[in-house]
Amino acid sequence: MIEALKQRVIEKRGEISREEALALSHVPDKEALYAAADEIRATFRGNEIDTCSIVNARSGRCGEDCKWCAQSAFHATGIATYPVKSGEEVLAVARENDSHNVQRFSLVTSGRRVNKNEMTAFCDMYRDIKEKTKLKLCASMGLLGREELLMLKEAGVVRYECNLETAASFFPALCSTHTTEEKKRTLRLAKEVGLEICSGGIIGMGESMEQRVELALELRELDVKSVPINLLDPVKGTALEHRPPLDEEEILTTIALFRFILPDAFIRFAGGRRRMSPELQHRALRAGINASLVGGLLTTAGTNVAEDYALFAKAGYACCDESR
Repeated sequence: MIEALKQRVIEKRGEISREEALALSHVPDKEALYAAADEIRATFRGNEIDTCSIVNARSGRCGEDCKWCAQSAFHATGIATYPVKSGEEVLAVARENDSHNVQRFSLVTSGRRVNKNEMTAFCDMYRDIKEKTKLKLCASMGLLGREELLMLKEAGVVRYECNLETAASFFPALCSTHTTEEKKRTLRLAKEVGLEICSGGIIGMGESMEQRVELALELRELDVKSVPINLLDPVKGTALEHRPPLDEEEILTTIALFRFILPDAFIRFAGGRRRMSPELQHRALRAGINASLVGGLLTTAGTNVAEDYALFAKAGYACCDESR
């Protein structure tokens, strides 16, 4: 079955169904599944790896009740909170990432959305970064409307990120203050104004493998080409602080299924990677992963960029300074 579905995806550019994806999740030979996913990745994307970095441009005090999030005002997590970083601080982080030949850079903000006055300030930051670095610019600023998305595009942003986080069937168990459909509406608007879109989710929040497949199929329907896969990194004070970690096989199987369902996407290491050993990360890079968030994260420790590049090279990817 693995070989037949792999050949359909590669040779016929065909899609697999929900039922076929679930059947793949139960195959006993998981190493064959991972190898097939790696072959699909190599066929559609070669050895290109896409790197991006982020800055927490507005932290905490968020009025949304997402059970996983350290920045929600519903949780007492002790994180640093601030309204808006200064343009100088943001540019310094951008330049540092540019010096390491990171390809993309995103401002990320807490809260439901950014208002028009705040957006004007952020767009000024983007123009400054565009002028002074070679970075491709991305943004993640909540449930924006058409006007705000156009402002970002005009300031030089090329990609908008809004994570679905989990399957639509599971999302209401984790958040009651906004919906999956609102997220999808934002992503569709971003595409309509000419932006690329980025969207993925967090695994390990109590969802089933069936719901992970559901999420991947929703992303396929939206034609998302950049897909962050976060591992839940439970933060003390959040509603999910006691969730147990996923085992390695479940992580790798999820990644492989995403690759079968989204064969030409950049499937991206994102939050929670520090919970993975170097050996597990190497295996993930040969089971469907071909992109990564590097450097600092939002409210948890990030990674060392030089160590990341060494990890990517060991897995057979071109050095980031050569693929830029």
